[in-house]
Amino acid sequence: MTVSIRLTLAACCLAAAPAALAQDFASAEIVTEEVGDGLWVFFGRGEDIIAGNMLVSIGDSGVLLVDDQVPGMAPLYKNAIARLGGGAIDFVINTHWHFDHADGNQLLGPEGAGIVAHENSRTMLMRDNVINLVAQTIEQPAYDEQAWPVVTYDAAMRMHFNGDRIDLIHSGPAHTTGDTAVVFRDRNLVHMGDVYNNSGYPFIDADNGGSLAGVIEFCESVLAELEPGAIVVPGHGPVSDYRGLADYITMLKTIRDRMSSLINSGASLEQVIAARPSSDWDSAMGDPTMLLDRAYASMTR
Repeated sequence: MTVSIRLTLAACCLAAAPAALAQDFASAEIVTEEVGDGLWVFFGRGEDIIAGNMLVSIGDSGVLLVDDQVPGMAPLYKNAIARLGGGAIDFVINTHWHFDHADGNQLLGPEGAGIVAHENSRTMLMRDNVINLVAQTIEQPAYDEQAWPVVTYDAAMRMHFNGDRIDLIHSGPAHTTGDTAVVFRDRNLVHMGDVYNNSGYPFIDADNGGSLAGVIEFCESVLAELEPGAIVVPGHGPVSDYRGLADYITMLKTIRDRMSSLINSGASLEQVIAARPSSDWDSAMGDPTMLLDRAYASMTR
């Protein structure tokens, strides 16, 4: 069931967040989609609002979030949680360190939520970073200590919360160097973060260690953990499934192979883009320039 919860919020300036997020949230909304008993996906909506998909678990243990969007959205999703029967937020799992998924740490951490992430994501959140989106760069300043993850892991860890066995998996650098897939093991459900983008082509943060090869390998590793019929929550876009993730892998492997052939023949970035190695999917996925640019950077560094 999908529910649109519209709430009013005064204009908010995110002084501690990237300038791109200094927005008026008065028209924003949270859309919720139930994906299991006590488990919802929260989508951030609003003009020019950048907010990654959240997964929210509410039950006897309390409230757990996978990703926490941006501070300006927090009053909206807190009210949505209250309407669904939840209370204070106990834990946040960051799928990675990018601001549109982790900036809420700056509000929830000081409020007492325990933040969990891959060790590399904690490292990135402790320092100033620049995210190269090709058409623009975004500066993400270091977070205050209270917004840093307090629990980290290297390859895998397990949590038990609201009756669920929750496995956190990191199979190497992919979208970033600190990606986490959050698998609700007994539900055959996973939140992939931005390793899986279902709203267009993925962004590969090549300047901060991401790579096209890593995205493919990460997705293949997670798919092997799932059963057919799995629910797959992407970092952006609508909820998908086992077949959707498998098709995404096939698409990226095909693009990679075509790019590899071009690069091995000496093609420049401009020549690779002109050859349109992603043409089979452009009509559905949109402009491939950022994907091809960042993939090329990761394949030739």
